[in-house]
Amino acid sequence: MMSLEAVSDFFRSFWGLWLMLIFTGIIVWALWPSRRRSAEMQDHADIPFRDDKDSL
Repeated sequence: MMSLEAVSDFFRSFWGLWLMLIFTGIIVWALWPSRRRSAEMQDHADIPFRDDKDSL
């Protein structure tokens, strides 16, 4: 049975790999095509930039 120190040393040697995998996973999740904004969401995002026809 491995001691906690041995397990810790094993995982400590791969911290760069773990961080890179997490970073890559977040980027893939954010840029996945189905996660892109739909036309409806883009329409809602443009509301502040619309000109009001009834202003003054």
